[in-house]
Parts: sequence; C-alpha cells; structure tokens
Amino acid sequence: MSSLSRELVFLILQFLDEEKFKETVHKLEQESGFFFNMKYFEEKVHAGEWDEVEKYLSGFTKVDDNRYSMKIFFEIRKQKYLEALDRHDRAKAVDILVKDLKVFSTFNEELYKEITQLLTLENFRENEQLSKYGDTKSARSIMLVELKKLIEANPLFREKLVFPTLKASRLRTLINQSLNWQHQLCKNPRPNPDIKTLFTDHTCTPPNGARASPVSVPLAAVPKAGAAYPPLTAHTPFQPPPPGPSLAGWMVSAAASSSVQSAVVTASSIPVPPNQAVSMLKRPTITDYQSAESEQLMKRLRPGGHGVDEATYPVPIPQPAWSVDDLPRTVACSLSHGSNVTSLDFHPTRHTLLLVGSANGEFTLYEIGLRETLLSKPFKIRDINACSPQFQNAVAKDPSISINQVTWSPDGELIGVAFTKHLIHLHAYQPPNETRHVLEIEAHSGGVNDIAFSRPNKQLCVVTCGDDKLIKVWDMHGQKLFTFEGHEAPVYSICPHHKESIQFIFSTSLDGKIKAWLYDNMGSRVDYDAPGKWCTTMLYSADGTRLFSCGTSKEGDSYLVEWNESEGSIKRTYSGFRKKSAGVVQFDTAQNHILAAGEDNQIKFWDVDNNNTLICTDAEGGLPALPRLRFNKEGNLLAVTTVDNGFKILANADGLRTLRALGSRPPFEAFRPQYEASSMKVSGAPVVASISPNIGRMDHLDRNSPAKPSPILNGGDTASRSIDIKPRISEEKPDKAKPWELMEVLNPQQCRVATMPETPDQTRKVVRLLYTNSGVGLLALGSNAIQRLWKWSRNEQNPSGKATASVVPHHWQPNSGLVMTNDTADTNPEEAVPCIALSKNDSYVMSACGGKVSLFNMMTFKVMTTFMPPPPASTFLAFHPQDNNIIAIGMEDSTIHIYNVRVDEVKTRLKGHQKRITGLAFSTNLGVLVSSGADAQLCVWTNDTWEKKRTVSIQMPAGKTPSGDTRVQFSSDQSHLLVVHETQLAIYDASKMERIYQWIPQDTLSASISHASYSCNSQLVFAAFTDGNIGVFDAENLRLRCRIAPSVINSNPPVHPLVVAAHPHEPNQFAVGLSDGSVKVLEPSESEGKWGTPAPADNGIPNGRMPASSATSNPAADQIQR
Repeated sequence: MSSLSRELVFLILQFLDEEKFKETVHKLEQESGFFFNMKYFEEKVHAGEWDEVEKYLSGFTKVDDNRYSMKIFFEIRKQKYLEALDRHDRAKAVDILVKDLKVFSTFNEELYKEITQLLTLENFRENEQLSKYGDTKSARSIMLVELKKLIEANPLFREKLVFPTLKASRLRTLINQSLNWQHQLCKNPRPNPDIKTLFTDHTCTPPNGARASPVSVPLAAVPKAGAAYPPLTAHTPFQPPPPGPSLAGWMVSAAASSSVQSAVVTASSIPVPPNQAVSMLKRPTITDYQSAESEQLMKRLRPGGHGVDEATYPVPIPQPAWSVDDLPRTVACSLSHGSNVTSLDFHPTRHTLLLVGSANGEFTLYEIGLRETLLSKPFKIRDINACSPQFQNAVAKDPSISINQVTWSPDGELIGVAFTKHLIHLHAYQPPNETRHVLEIEAHSGGVNDIAFSRPNKQLCVVTCGDDKLIKVWDMHGQKLFTFEGHEAPVYSICPHHKESIQFIFSTSLDGKIKAWLYDNMGSRVDYDAPGKWCTTMLYSADGTRLFSCGTSKEGDSYLVEWNESEGSIKRTYSGFRKKSAGVVQFDTAQNHILAAGEDNQIKFWDVDNNNTLICTDAEGGLPALPRLRFNKEGNLLAVTTVDNGFKILANADGLRTLRALGSRPPFEAFRPQYEASSMKVSGAPVVASISPNIGRMDHLDRNSPAKPSPILNGGDTASRSIDIKPRISEEKPDKAKPWELMEVLNPQQCRVATMPETPDQTRKVVRLLYTNSGVGLLALGSNAIQRLWKWSRNEQNPSGKATASVVPHHWQPNSGLVMTNDTADTNPEEAVPCIALSKNDSYVMSACGGKVSLFNMMTFKVMTTFMPPPPASTFLAFHPQDNNIIAIGMEDSTIHIYNVRVDEVKTRLKGHQKRITGLAFSTNLGVLVSSGADAQLCVWTNDTWEKKRTVSIQMPAGKTPSGDTRVQFSSDQSHLLVVHETQLAIYDASKMERIYQWIPQDTLSASISHASYSCNSQLVFAAFTDGNIGVFDAENLRLRCRIAPSVINSNPPVHPLVVAAHPHEPNQFAVGLSDGSVKVLEPSESEGKWGTPAPADNGIPNGRMPASSATSNPAADQIQR
C-alpha cells in the first residue's frame, strides 16, 4: 500500500475514534496493521481477554515470524496456563498445554516438559522458580512490562507504535477544503450554496433555472493499493508546472521501463479568486450554509466539544523543541579494540549493539550498554578453490585482507562484510553472541568498496560496488541478479533507497560522478558531478525525505551538501571545514535534523536547516585527523574512532540514561543452566532460562568521569594490552608547608588489600599475571601450567563492576567446568619458562609452559588451537597491536618467530640475541618491535620488514654479569621504554634507545627486583622485590615515593611477589602474584587516594638514582638530573 493510502487509513482511524466507533477503530488497526494501539492492548491484557489479545496481535505478527514474536506469544499463553492452574481448572490447563503451548515444544522440548510437570503439583508455587508468583493482577502487570519491551524491540512493530501527530478532525478539514475548492470552480457561485451530499461534486444551481456543467474535482482520488498516483493536476485551464528534470524526474520517465513501477506526485498550484483569498487563509473551512440539510451536515462534520486544534486520537506526546543538548557529545566510554577500526554500524533495533570492522579482517560485535564483547570473527577464506585464479594469486602475494565496510540488514538478522580483496561475507546473527556463516561471494575484481542491503520487489538483496567500476546485486543464495555498468572509475560508495514503490540505487565513483540506477538493465538514469569530484558518500535522512552527500577532493577540500532531488541541484552547502584533508571526511545523519562529520581531530555538528557549524567537540582528545563515526538509529549515541585502535561512545542525556539502565541490570536468573538464544524468558517468575552467555567483559561506564584512551601497545605478559584510561595529567606537587616524607605502608590497615579466593587447582607459585583489558578480571598462570581467572561482579558494593581491592571477586569458570591447562610436553612445568598474552578484546588468551603454545577461548576455556611444539620452547609471547593473527614468539634458542595464526605459518625468524628471549614490546607510533633477552641485550626491529635497526647493551652495575631476565614495556605515549632487570630499573628514550634514568636497589629496597610494570597512565612504576617489599616510583625520574612492606601482603617472610600487573584503567591499582600461589590486589586507602607524593628535586634525597653513563645515555638528560 502506498504512503498516501496509508495516511488515509490514519485519517479514517482518527475520524472513527472521534465518532466513538471504538470496535471499528481497533478492527481497522488490526486489519491494516499500520498502528498498534498499546493502550488498547494493555486494557485487554489486564482484563485477561486472551483470545482478543492474540487476535489483535495477529494483525501485526505471527508466532513464528521471529524470536521476539515467539516470546510474545509464549508469555501470553504461559500466563493463561498459570491462571488456569491457579483456578484449579485442570481441564482448561491441559487444553491450553495441548493447543497453545505445544507449538513451542519443537523449539525447546525441555521447556515444554518443565511446563507440563506443573500439572502434577497441587500448587504450582511449590516450584522454586514460581514461588514468588503473586496474584493474577500483579502477574499480568509484570508480564505486561516484559511484553512491551519485546514489542518495542520487534522489527515488525517498527514505526507502528506511535500514531502520527494530527490536528483534530483532519479528515473533516480536508473535506471542507475540497468543498471550498469545488465551490470556487463553480461557473455561477452563489453566496449561500446549498450542500446536500458528498457523493458527487458540488455545483451551484445557476439562476433562472439553467443548469451549470459539473466541474471535475482538481484532486486525484486516493488510488487502490499498489496503483501509481497520477500527477496532481487542475481542471483546464489550470495547468500544473512542468516536472523537475532530474533526481526526481528520472524516476518518472523511467517508470514505464522499470521493473518496479513508479509512484510520483507532483504538486500543482490552484489560483484563488482575489475576493476569497483572505477568507481562505484565515478560515480554510466551508462557508456557513444555512439550509436544514447543510445544518445536519455541519453537525455531522463538527461534533460538539472538538475545537479545530484539539487532538483526540490518541493524544500525541508533545515533541520537545530540538536543542544542542540533544547532540551526543558527552564521552560515555572509551573502548580499546586492538586493531585499526575501518567501519562501524549500529544494529537497526537494538540500539546499543555496535558492529566494528577492522584492518586485520576481523569483525567484532560489542554490547555497548553492558560493555561486553559479544563475538569476534577473524577473516577466513571459506573455499579458496572456488575463488578465481586472480584472487588466489593476489592472496599468495599478500595474504593480508582488511575490511572496507560492515553493515546490518534492515531487520538486524544478517551482517554483511566487504573486504579489500574481491570477497564479501554474509553472516546470520544468532543473539546474543553467535554468528553463522551464510555466504562467501567473490563479488568484484579488486577491492569491494561498499556493501548494502535493499529490497527490490520485497526481496532482500545485497548490493556491492568495487574497484572494477561495477555495481552488482545479489540474492540471498549468492546468485547475481543485476550488473550495472557505466562508471569510468572505481565505484566508491552506494546508497540504495526507495520513493514510494520505486527502488533505486545511487552510486559514486572516484572520478566524482554520481549515477542512479533502477533495478533493470536500462543503464544509469542520471549523471552528475559530485562536489570535489573525488570520493563522495551519499545518505538519506532517517525519514527518507532529504538527501545529503559528503566528500573530499584530491586537493583536500571537503564538501557537505544537501541535494534538491526535484532539480538535481545542490540545495545547501554546509560550511565549517577548516583545512586541507589528507584523506576522506566521513559523515552521518540522525534524528532528521543532525549532520555530523569528522575532521581536524574533531566531530562537527550541523543543523540540517542551517549552513553554519552548530558546535564541535574533540571528545576529550585522542581522535584521529579524520575520525570515522556512526550514529545509532535513535541518534542518542555516536561511535567515533580513536588514534589508539579503539573507539569512543558519545551520548546525549537520553543515551547516557540508556547505557546506565543497561549497565545496572542484575544478571538474569536461569531456571535451567542455559538455552540457545531462541529460548524464551518467563517474566515475573521464570519457567525458562534466559540468555546468559559467558562473554568477555569490556570496560564499564564511568558515570562521573568518562574514560579517555591512552594506549600501551607493547608485548605480552603484563604489558601486552592496549590501555583505555582517562590519564591524570595534572602535576602533583608536595605540600610546601611541611617537609616531604617517603610514604611507608607497614601493615594492611594502611591501604586496601584484596586476596583472590583459593581454587582447587592452587599452584605453588604465580609466574605470570594479567588484568583483562576490560579491567573486570585478573588472570594468573601458575607454575603448574594452569591458568585461573577471577572476575568482579557489578553489585551495590561495586557498581562499576571493575576490579577493586574493596571487594573480593569470585573464581570464574565456564559451566562446562573446563580448566585452562597448558601443554607441558612431558617436562616439569616448574622448570619451564612460562609465557602468556591476552588478545586486545579479551576473547582469547595465548600461553605456554615448556610445551606447545595453546590458544584458549576466554568464554569457554576450550583450546582453539596449538602450535610451535618444542624444541625450542616458547619463552615470550606478544600479539601484534594491529593484527591479532600475527604473533611474535620469543624462543629458548634466542630467536624470535613471527607467526601467522590464520595460515599456521612462521613468516620470518629474527636472530640477534645470544640467549633466550625474555621480553617483547610493540610500538605502532615508532613502527618497531623491541626485544630483550637473558643476555642483557635490547634489539630494535622494524615491524613491517622485520629488519634489525640496532642493538643496545644494558649497562650493568659494577660487579654484575650481563645475564638474567630482562623485560621491556612502552609508556602509554610510546615515547619512553621501561627496562626491568633484577639489578635495575631504567627509562629509555624510545626513539633514540638512549637511557635517561637508572635506579639500582639500595637501602630498604636492596634486594633483587623480581618484576616491575608501568601504571596504566605511565606516571608510576610498580616494582616487586625478592625480599617481599614493593616500591612505587615516579616514572618521570624513578624517584621512590612509596614503600610497601612485606607484612602488608604476607606475614610469612619467605613469601614474596614474583610478578606485578597494573590495572588497565586505575592508575593506583596493581596486583601481585606471590611465591606461595596467592594473588592480591592493592590500592591506596580511600583517605590517601594515591601512593604518596612526588619527591621534590631539591630535597637532598638521591633515592638511589644512578646518573646515566654518557656512553649509553643522553648527556643533556644527565645534566638535568644533576
């Protein structure tokens, strides 16, 4: 049905409601399926009129339409069943079980059995899960809350829950206007015409008994569904203006040859006689005719009590005026992704689900509301033999493949992925955290630059474009339906859309051409030049009525414009782009009145009706020069990319409320362990398990101070994470009123200490320790080759859900009870060199303990794969910061293997050390990999060609031999390198690899250093010592600011910390793994807030700092120290 016919139905609904034809109103709502009256639905649910409830629903959805519909019907029938049991009407309950609930048994047999067993109970409340079931009234109210959520989330109810905002008696007003127009066209208009009927056009009877010729109504009649509207023309001599020549005109001219018929309405202007113009403007209603029949008519058209501006069906919610506060500008959270983000797209109905495509070919799905990584799918060629030789040769030469575009289907059930080489992938989304591969299509020769879904002839299709200058349309079986040729340069972007029943595609190419295509083989319908004549993207407003484009010229000038579709010209050009761009500006639109574009390390906003920039935001810093961005469909959240291979979520007040509401929800209680995503949750007192997947946590929303990205891109072990924090840049200064004192923490009461709960597989000692990147978990590798994971839960004591020393976490395991145990290759794990690294999205962990390297799934603890069997054994692991499929593996034989997990192949072997590798750290800013070995040597390698740039020897204290484990870690800005050896801590200028500061053990901290780590913002260094002490140093100059005595972490003197891990978001929190197998988290007391204060430079206390030798350090830096 066309949109005008649909609007006519709404007018009739309003008229019927005003005339109090209540039953007819709801019957039309149901039969048309245009408006779901939630108020009426609630009334029937509260009344328990279940047959009417289901009958009304049937106009909008059926049981098996989708998972939301299935849950809706299940909730209703389950409630009806429980009410029959509560009335002790067993016969009715059995009837409902057999006739209504049986249909769900095919989806969940166990659930059906559980429900059936309720018949055996005298009172179903004896079932533990139903023990809180109250009376019927309260149960219906609880269920209704759940039903409303399901209906709002159901795509089939989209745009059907809000009645259009109409003035009162709109249909009557249109009839009045029509009668006025008819009267104006009378050849002999009478001052007081006699209106007797609406069935025929009005004409005034001419004087002297002569009859006037009837005049045709100048309005086109409302056509039947599916028919095209003829142009709206006036009766001769009134002629409409000629139709526009371009963006709209091509649809009209092409309609006859198109496989999709056009439906275009062109406006006309009807002259008004001068003597009536003023009266029409003031009062566009019919003249007050005085005949008895007309009085009856007027009574019919104007029922008492309804003013012209009074809305009665239903009362529309007043729309508040739009303001700058509606723009999503507040940083809600910053998320570390681990690879360069190339594409973003929010789910069409679940507005906090974000799909992210990466430069490493991997796509990831995030639940922003819960800060969870739901799934991550690395790129994989499904059938290389089915691909063209051209593609096979391209992959053989360069196996790296990136994602150009990710997108959701309109119903949110499919994910489309376009790659930089030939292929597209389609995946079916299976909530909450699964996808199923559907199709792999070699769509184009070269890169596939864009992908989108469309519905020509109501058939879901995929549209793609590529470097081969073609646009192609594919069905869901992978069959090619259309190929559109005509561009003379690679096609950069596509924009499928529809006007009425016309389906069409806009496309842009790298020579700046814009073309439009119908779904036929007749060629392009228009050919325009885009502003800038280079890379351009086109988007329609949310309501589909306004067309915008944004692009950049080869010279770096950017253009954001609105098009006049009827004329094929630019209607408005938006200003505000300040400087030349080295790339292409990205943009998006939301709420029908917002435009946003990323440029100059900022997000710039426009009101669509104003040429000038409305406001700009830098999102608290960290944005690239040309950030990518994407609104969610509600326009209250905005995802923007960051320089540290992550993204930020900006929100307005409504978006923040949504995120906080989701973040504060308690975990679902399950009646049974877990069902598949299609399982139905019983509201109130659940009879069936809810979805409760084991998924990796991300960082949580900081409600007071949103996080700001500050990446640490370095090697495995405690440093192998990208960091997502809000750095405290303010310089701390000691109180001048009193002399500076070293802070000493001598007992646990002076700080906060949390001890991780013991586990059945408790180890003798903790040899490696990591926080999860989300900051909600702690992962320990023991000397028994077993990994243990502790997680903090969100509750009243810990509303953020992040790791804290104020709350003890729980030992976490999947429902299967699996344990992450490494392969030991029949060696003694106590003697092996352990190594561990965590992927940036916390999806999997890689570790080894003398045997093969194992890759574990962090959700299930299952071993995904093993590789690199000894000899030689692996001794250190680090993920490549831009590609989780590339791993640097330090070996016992002093070599470094660059291993590609995807193809199970060692790409290259790096040789430069004399003893085993003990540390690896990547820097994306410098483009290097730094390695350290037991030979006290540092090697610097390029991370593209893997050539060795230099070797640096660690300067050992007098009398010490150059041996022992050496570890390296880049600072958050990657300008400095922390080098840790048992004999010293040292800070190096990372770009020059020259040592700036060195500290050697002395005084109260005279024992050997067992481990050390930067804090998350790299302002502190946490160092553990073999005598049980812990030192906290200023990273700026390695001056000691706090000593934590052994008695704080253990009363048994031989026990000491072996490893230190810094929290990824809290600068003053760290964890230590001890030699007795225990793990502890430490934070300053709440009254202190930090570990001491910086030591002033002139306090006369050397803090054990050794001046750096001129042979290995910058002399200028030495002078500053002195």
